[in-house]
Amino acid sequence: MNILQKIETAKLVGRGGAGFPTALKWQFVKKAQGDTKYVICNASEGELGLFKDIHILENYPEKVFQGLQVAMDFLGTKNCYFNFNRNYYKKIKKKIDSLVNQYKKKGYSFAIFQEEPSYIGGEETALLNAIEGLRVQPRLKPPYPSDSGLFGCPTLIHNVETLFNVADVYEGIFEDKRFYCISGEVKNKNVFHYPANWSIQEVLEKSGNIPPFNFFVQIGGSASGLVLNQDQLSKHTMIGAGSVEVYKADMNPRDLLLRWFKFYNNESCGKCTPCRFGSYNLYQLVKNKKAIPWKEIFEIIETMEKTSFCALGKSVALPVKSYAKNVLKIKKS
Repeated sequence: MNILQKIETAKLVGRGGAGFPTALKWQFVKKAQGDTKYVICNASEGELGLFKDIHILENYPEKVFQGLQVAMDFLGTKNCYFNFNRNYYKKIKKKIDSLVNQYKKKGYSFAIFQEEPSYIGGEETALLNAIEGLRVQPRLKPPYPSDSGLFGCPTLIHNVETLFNVADVYEGIFEDKRFYCISGEVKNKNVFHYPANWSIQEVLEKSGNIPPFNFFVQIGGSASGLVLNQDQLSKHTMIGAGSVEVYKADMNPRDLLLRWFKFYNNESCGKCTPCRFGSYNLYQLVKNKKAIPWKEIFEIIETMEKTSFCALGKSVALPVKSYAKNVLKIKKS
């Protein structure tokens, strides 16, 4: 059984948030026309409650590099870029540089790119622009990176955890697990490696993170994640990039909305009008008014969800709507 068949059998999907089938992505790049092809490891991780990339890179960097080698060998290329959140690279520079030198001796070309920590840096086409020295904004798709990516060449882009899993599939030791970042009002803030089909309730119980007070959680991608109340935890498994943030049930709603909207306001790249003005207006509305203007908030987030250019602007609707419905029991008027 070749590596593509192994990946298909394992039903491996990307762990950067989208959950796209890994084998299908590999097939697209393999079939794409072009003499030069690239593989990119994206260790951007610019959201508030995500820190699994640095955990994996600190503890299992060899596996990530092995996953990259397997991907390059499959595509018949030696060209690789490793994109780091700049703060991450500072922490593990010595270890990473050593591995880069080892692979260079084998004939592989590893280029290190350091970006300022940002949400938009995790968007694959914005990352391509950053590496090329262009403005860090998402590109119009199609064409997709698999056909026309870095420097116009077919490009395979993977998250750190996905490459960790590729290495396990290659070694024949893959288990359907994922890394969970647990933070917030918990005793054991950390990264845990548990089965992917565990409910959020199981994840919190096994990690020793069930609080002794009423609470709610946000899962998936931190500020862009789904909000669930306690009664829903046994019915949901992990989605998105793998974060679980725990909040006290009596948390001031205004404080939470300010946290989210400040993040979106800071992280919007400004490319499209709905996200640029929408994220700014959301933050200003909640910041400057004592009472939460829910009607205006719903109008703005629905416009952003329908008309924003990329996932950043579209994603603000999920946390707000699920928080209002599942925790505050607010029905949209």
